[in-house]
Amino acid sequence: MTLGPAYLAYPRRRYGYDHDLYPWSAAHLRPRVQWPQGKPLAVMAIIKAEFFPLTPSDTPFRAPGHMQTAFPDYRHYTARDYGNRVGIWRLFDAFRARGLAASVAMNVALAERAPALLDAIRAEGHELVAHSTDMNGTIDGSLAAEAEAALIAETRARWEALGERPQGFHAIARSQSFRTPDLLLRHSFTFTLDWGNDDQPWRFANGLWNLPLNHELSDRQILNVCQASVASYAEQIQDAADCLAAEGGRILALELTPYIIGLPYRIAAFEALLDHLAPRAWFAPASAILAHWQQQTA
Repeated sequence: MTLGPAYLAYPRRRYGYDHDLYPWSAAHLRPRVQWPQGKPLAVMAIIKAEFFPLTPSDTPFRAPGHMQTAFPDYRHYTARDYGNRVGIWRLFDAFRARGLAASVAMNVALAERAPALLDAIRAEGHELVAHSTDMNGTIDGSLAAEAEAALIAETRARWEALGERPQGFHAIARSQSFRTPDLLLRHSFTFTLDWGNDDQPWRFANGLWNLPLNHELSDRQILNVCQASVASYAEQIQDAADCLAAEGGRILALELTPYIIGLPYRIAAFEALLDHLAPRAWFAPASAILAHWQQQTA
């Protein structure tokens, strides 16, 4: 049986994508961007600062790393809390010792519960990125429009009550709905970290920017999901850095989970990794990388 003439009459058939969220862009057709200090690579380190409630709401889904055993799940709760009590401070020490800046994706509930941690982020000169309310504040397409709008509005309002106005928003598990980019822009966020389809910043049609945070290079994916050694983690990051530096104008995104990479048997390897990367890479917070990109590509 032959196909009818209507088979190829797809109304969205055209060059590039079949949507208008953002334009098609091939990496080899872009102008070459130069990073400050003549460095061939920008490193965007995103440190996670997360509060996991003892009871997962599972609406619309359970966040990765959330409680797993019967209530009360002290085993996982305290392991996550280790990151905020101990692991993140090791990361701050490592960055401070090398004069490097990072961004901290923080649940606003943690900032409210641990003001000393928020004070330390300010004192260290790291950038705050809004990371929902707490780890129950997940988003996907099944979440009611009113509930998603309220979640993003609440995140913004609670940060402002603490005297902060983060430019960036990082959704839990990088999960958004079709509404999320417009809602973020409505609540004065200028960029997100959730769309992992590139190694360079790009702009949504509505004006919101995206700085890709590569899931495959996250410490959770390599160390916890793939069960690789910390030596293998460091090797994979170095291989990625070599590739991206050779291409030029790229961003190496380091997603760092304090209760994973900040453990005592991993931190030395991470510090050695920083020593390997720092001489040839420009370490900067996400907003600074975006500002430089905008200046170079205007």
